Amino acid sequence: MPKSIDLLQGTVDVLILRTLAWAPMHGYGISRWIRERSRGVLSIEGAALYQALHRLEHKKWVAPYWGVSENNRKAKFYELTTEGRQQLRAESSTWKSYAQAVSLVLEPS
Repeated sequence: MPKSIDLLQGTVDVLILRTLAWAPMHGYGISRWIRERSRGVLSIEGAALYQALHRLEHKKWVAPYWGVSENNRKAKFYELTTEGRQQLRAESSTWKSYAQAVSLVLEPS
């Protein structure tokens, strides 16, 4: 199994926004989607996840609502707002440029 990677705050935010671009989800669903999508390399759990969700909610990039989870329990779901979609587009572009630059530096000469 790949080693899990510690994530910085900005990374967590953009990963959550990307996840919610697919569909509204509750916290556990967001965590599971990121872990599965990254083949177990990226993991956002517990306090870090909920701190990020509250931060994104405060910035009005996500909007919460109460619903029922797949196991029939009351859960707080989050959906991407219009502002969140705009932020995701901006952050995605920045991250792609950053990743490309890091790859260039890491390549052997």
